[in-house]
Amino acid sequence: MIKDITLTGELKRYFGFDTFKGNQKEIIENLLNENDTFVLMPTGGGKSLCYQLPSLMMEGTAIVISPLIALMKNQVDAMRNYSEEDGIAHFLNSSLNKQAIDQVKEDILSGKTKLLYVAPESLTKDENVEFLQGVKISFYAVDEAHCISEWGHDFRPEYRRIRPIINKIGPRPIIALTATATPKVQHDIQKNLAMTDARVFKSSFNRPNLYYEVRPKTKDVDRDIIKFIKENEGKSGIIYCLSRKKVEELAELLRVNGIKALAYHAGMDSNTRSANQDAFLLEDVDVIVATIAFGMGIDKPDVRFVIHYDIPKSLEGYYQETGRAGRDGGEGKCITFYAKKDLLKLEKFMQGKPNAEQEIGKQLLVETANYAESSVCRRKSLLHYFGENYDKDECGNCDNCLHPPKRIEASDQLCAALEAIVALKERFKIDYVVNVIKGNATPLITDYRHDELEVFGSTSKDEYKFLHSVVQQGVIDGYIHKDIENYGVLKITDKGREFLKHPHSFKIVEDRDFSDSDTSDAPSGGGAIDPELLSILKDLRKEIAQAHKLPPYVIFQDPSLEAMATTYPITLDELRLIPGVGEGKAKRYGKDFVDLIRFHVEENEIERPEDFRMRSIAKKSNPKIYLIQGIDRKVSLDALAQSKNMNFEELLDELEAIVYSGYKIDIGYYLDQTMDQDMQDDIYDYFRSSDTDDLAAAVEELGDDYTENEIRLTRIRFLSEMGN
Repeated sequence: MIKDITLTGELKRYFGFDTFKGNQKEIIENLLNENDTFVLMPTGGGKSLCYQLPSLMMEGTAIVISPLIALMKNQVDAMRNYSEEDGIAHFLNSSLNKQAIDQVKEDILSGKTKLLYVAPESLTKDENVEFLQGVKISFYAVDEAHCISEWGHDFRPEYRRIRPIINKIGPRPIIALTATATPKVQHDIQKNLAMTDARVFKSSFNRPNLYYEVRPKTKDVDRDIIKFIKENEGKSGIIYCLSRKKVEELAELLRVNGIKALAYHAGMDSNTRSANQDAFLLEDVDVIVATIAFGMGIDKPDVRFVIHYDIPKSLEGYYQETGRAGRDGGEGKCITFYAKKDLLKLEKFMQGKPNAEQEIGKQLLVETANYAESSVCRRKSLLHYFGENYDKDECGNCDNCLHPPKRIEASDQLCAALEAIVALKERFKIDYVVNVIKGNATPLITDYRHDELEVFGSTSKDEYKFLHSVVQQGVIDGYIHKDIENYGVLKITDKGREFLKHPHSFKIVEDRDFSDSDTSDAPSGGGAIDPELLSILKDLRKEIAQAHKLPPYVIFQDPSLEAMATTYPITLDELRLIPGVGEGKAKRYGKDFVDLIRFHVEENEIERPEDFRMRSIAKKSNPKIYLIQGIDRKVSLDALAQSKNMNFEELLDELEAIVYSGYKIDIGYYLDQTMDQDMQDDIYDYFRSSDTDDLAAAVEELGDDYTENEIRLTRIRFLSEMGN
């Protein structure tokens, strides 16, 4: 036992802080007195200090069991910054070579190392167990302890082996720490680590500075994200995606749109991952696009937004990931895009797992969906899930509170639901209860003869979704208890029984409908052509064409002008996104057009239909990219057509589409091999003097001396050279 030490003085000495946060001091005192300790503290609450400071004050080396190599590296780097001696903290995992491992062991045995971070897989290796048996250990810290529970959001079977290994190495006090644990998960952790008698320190899960919002996930989700980041320019943020492929694609899309972003996922080599993580911490990039592998233990206090591209598979995961925003108490925007099809995708990921694990996973998904679709205060819903009561109806810092929907009286419906739960002997889940009071005679209901209950069909006139919302809000308000351990079976609480005896007003807001959010094909933006602007643009095109001694169609085609007169591009970047305007055309002819459009918009006080335009990235499988690259290498056009299983006319269709989109290609090498120079000059001169690029008109004018393909090839060269 350590006595007569002023903890605040030690805090100042080692870390430079004058005061502890929350209940850090009590936690540290409990561990210094060699008692098992369970810490439930939200992200940003200062969990790491709860074991870092005691490790420096106690004799021996503290073993910190941590799930991610990236987390270990970050923590070790942070500890070394507080000390003159690098050996004060080390990690031991598969990323180290033999020489590095030998150095770690030497520092531990010499007494330099106060903190040793190990992955659970490394802890179980016989050579490491044997080594640690000869080391004086101060205590064990199990970080991210929710990984122990199958009900946790990041279950890892190897975490279940921690206690037996500790017993083998030599028992010492344990401190288990997590930022996300429901009562069920907490019980699992303590039971598995054999620390049921541990003193529990539970901080509030409420993060008042975090703003929570759930948006429908439409086909414009990429555009919405880029627009959001542009509106928060220069701020640090994390975007979470389910798949590695989406991480890579989205990071590239952000970069194309001028956002400093990098990808991070487990499929990247460790050096790249570390470099990208460091670039984010050092603010060389603003945004990291990542799978859930990123962020655990990352000590960056000024993350200003966390975006979920895909809905997480559990509320624990959602809470922890959103908790990486605003850790300094400043702004933290948490935006989630949700579509029902994402739930089906997550369910598919579970296939092949044991049935019990699948059932748990499905129940966690139900809770996540309920949260996303609910119109109740987001903060109230989240805190209720973690067993904490939020006594206000509105937090004033979530989408549902800032834009509250109409409230509906639902006292009769809640009474019906409570009566049904009692009549069903508290043995069924929410969907079953709702079907009973709605009067839906499902096969299971008729098999159990529950269609004969008095309460069956008592709310038949109400919509199923409305009744579902009634029960959900009844759970949040404490009239009903959802037994998570029994996969969501509903039970009536004392408060619910009192309500049945003495009903009173019970108003709810209906849950939001996301059923079509992922299937909408409605075009975004757009509008009617501005005829006045179109006329002015055509006059400008004619002037520029005359100045360059070119036909007007070479400058811009009519469809391009029509698009300009619809969406009003006022910068060159916006102009490049107009169909038929590429980099070359924008640079060569664009300035006069955007200046004219900007003047027209300001003069007529026009509200542009789109205030943001997104650059797209070419798909790697696109045949146009393959053809452009082949032409750059001067591959024969016949060979290119053959390699893509095209006939030559189909190839010309693709090449015409490329040049009409504003892209410059040089097929001169092919024309010089297959056509006489005089023939090329004749066709070229025709298009230079013609008012139209129409093929039929060219064939008629040029006569039988030239084939249609020769005319098309030369037209491609002409448009590319003179227009792009």
